[in-house]
Amino acid sequence: MAPTALYVKPVLELLRGGEGASIHAMAHITGGGLTENIIRVVPEGLGLEIDASSWTLPAVFDWLQREGAVAREEMWRTFNCGIGFVLVVDPARAGTVAAALDALALPHWSIGRVVPAAGDAPRVRIG
Repeated sequence: MAPTALYVKPVLELLRGGEGASIHAMAHITGGGLTENIIRVVPEGLGLEIDASSWTLPAVFDWLQREGAVAREEMWRTFNCGIGFVLVVDPARAGTVAAALDALALPHWSIGRVVPAAGDAPRVRIG
């Protein structure tokens, strides 16, 4: 297991730069996992489509799911599954923000998009 990554310094640096205006919301992914944390910063009427294939699930989560017989949905709800912090970014400026994150040596992935909410369906869809 690796120590917890601390995001405060690189994110503050990002916000101080010109890229800060491209960031619409931020979410630290802790207890509540991916399905409960990110949606807290997304306005009502909108949802999230997250592409689980856009990053590699760290081995510890694969082990935990397999050995603990934890359902996939429960993994997303409980754990960060390797995503410790999320920036919701203007799609037109995502490349600029990605370059700034590279300059800060902060690994990153584009994991999904904000979409209109789909009626009574869950606001977070992970596929």
